[in-house]
Amino acid sequence: MAAIYDDPDFFKAYSQMDRSKKGLVGAGEWHDLKAVLPDFNGKRVLDLGCGYGWHCRYAADHGAKSVLGIDTSAKMLAKATELTDDERISYRQLDMQDMDQLPEKFDVILSSLAIHYIDDYAGLVGKISDKLPVGGRFVMSVEHPIFTAQGDEEWVTDDQGHNLYWPVDRYFDERKRETDFLGHRIKKHHRTLMTYLNTLIDHCLRLDSVIEPTPTPKMVKTIPGMADELRRPMMLIVATTKTA
Repeated sequence: MAAIYDDPDFFKAYSQMDRSKKGLVGAGEWHDLKAVLPDFNGKRVLDLGCGYGWHCRYAADHGAKSVLGIDTSAKMLAKATELTDDERISYRQLDMQDMDQLPEKFDVILSSLAIHYIDDYAGLVGKISDKLPVGGRFVMSVEHPIFTAQGDEEWVTDDQGHNLYWPVDRYFDERKRETDFLGHRIKKHHRTLMTYLNTLIDHCLRLDSVIEPTPTPKMVKTIPGMADELRRPMMLIVATTKTA
């Protein structure tokens, strides 16, 4: 995915999204994700696919001892560095699938909307588990399997453009999907809910919370089209604890 995020046109379009301009408060799922984040005080934190570094700075602002954000995109890391003024936070250009190259362990590992780009999910979860001590926490958000299953990630509409229903197809076909995002064709990996959760369990990561984020009443009232987000889940948030 580094190639697309380092594409000047794509990166310019991405920079205009609310979650890019407003940070965490511009992310529709933030109110649900924030509720399951662990206590960062004194913790060593790793952010997989850190992007602009919003979660890195949040962890540091809430007492983290050290924070490392890794990403494959040079442009993302440059922006994260520009926005960061905290000696406890560092950034490194590294694919999350190569996280086993990092010498240290971490008390908390985070990943926000990045793991659905990864081919070997089971291999990655194994590496995440290896980097956590017993009692360590892993929290991730991904696009929900109902959202990714059919592939186009578009509503079926009537002749007037009104949303009729969300298509779900090929749900158990866990292969790549291509979808349009910000004017570019993007490849993602669809996985079932069963695969997402059981893989965590298989690697000694106890499920603490499983959340399908929904917009707040205020968001539904003030943001056009947000009411339709109550008709199907777009994202999945899972919080876990290393048990062995």
